[in-house]
Amino acid sequence: MSRIYLPSQGDEDWRRLLADPVKHWREGYSAMCLAKSWENASGLPSEIARLIVSIGPSPELLVALPEHKVPLPGSRRGDSQNDLFALIRAGDETVSVTIEGKVDEPFDQPLGMWLANASAGKLERLAFICDLLRLTQPLPGNIRYQLLHRTASAVIEARRFKTDAAAMIVHSFSPTRRWFDDYAAFVALFGAPARPDQLVCVHSESTPRLYLGWASGEIPSRTQSLVVTS
Repeated sequence: MSRIYLPSQGDEDWRRLLADPVKHWREGYSAMCLAKSWENASGLPSEIARLIVSIGPSPELLVALPEHKVPLPGSRRGDSQNDLFALIRAGDETVSVTIEGKVDEPFDQPLGMWLANASAGKLERLAFICDLLRLTQPLPGNIRYQLLHRTASAVIEARRFKTDAAAMIVHSFSPTRRWFDDYAAFVALFGAPARPDQLVCVHSESTPRLYLGWASGEIPSRTQSLVVTS
């Protein structure tokens, strides 16, 4: 996998990185909403900045990498392909952030389904994630596996870039906050409450500190112009 990244010229550059650039690129769906929201922002979308400010003042986007892959052990398809990975500066703190975009699409499979007839590789991967996130098995079968490996990605990259904190944020464009209950069940694993548009620190004593958050955004207008970067 190449470690060379090129500057974006607009949301169409995000499209070519998708696993299925035709099926996954549709108006009102998460991939397009996320791309337009972040491109239009020329930095951090306001709903993301409002969460990060709880870590430090004046949040600043340093770099954002769409469809960023983070290697995980125990599977032939060994990468967690995150919708967006960002390094953010907030005051004196640097934060490694994975962003999971959502509109009406669910968080993929619940853990009980994902573990059905699980291979040794899957069991190895889950053990690695639980150890990394300081979670004790067995986990409830209704927990969405996608949230587990997206959060693990944030911690892995925080250690790689030596940041002060890691965060996994669901960037939701659903007006009804669809699937928030699944997110709340995941946050509860850490003994913490989940609230929309708040960042909660679930591991304050660890290095890096770990945060989870839900940011409510609006579906970008079809006619909204995009900021083009050079």
